[in-house]
Amino acid sequence: MDIKAQQGSTSVDEYIPEIAFRTLERGGVGFKLDTRQFLPRMDLWAFPKYPGKTAILPSDIDLMHALRDFISTNEQFLREADCWLGTWIHPQTHEYYLDITTGCEDLDQARNIALEASRRDGRRIVAIYNSKQKKTVYLKT
Repeated sequence: MDIKAQQGSTSVDEYIPEIAFRTLERGGVGFKLDTRQFLPRMDLWAFPKYPGKTAILPSDIDLMHALRDFISTNEQFLREADCWLGTWIHPQTHEYYLDITTGCEDLDQARNIALEASRRDGRRIVAIYNSKQKKTVYLKT
């Protein structure tokens, strides 16, 4: 690994405690690796772009270690222009969901793209979320 790549990884590593804290405090966050910024609430329906890569983890997991592993494994996807790290705590199961998240403004379009991604990857997307509206739409397959 070259020096520049190491520096990039280190910079993201510095944010992992804050990503974990905000996930626990707020039930989930969006974090853009390239800009190293937490995303503001957006009027956008967010969902996993690659549901087959989603990590669904038990509530007793070491979240910081899991985040570090997930980012390391999926960094090339998380750096795509339309993607970011999405975290979510399922309100009923309390499991952690770590996603390569994307989104779109139109609810119907988001639902259709999410359902297609579920079929393509062979893994069901549970829900899509609009952080500005504070609404979750659970998907039925």
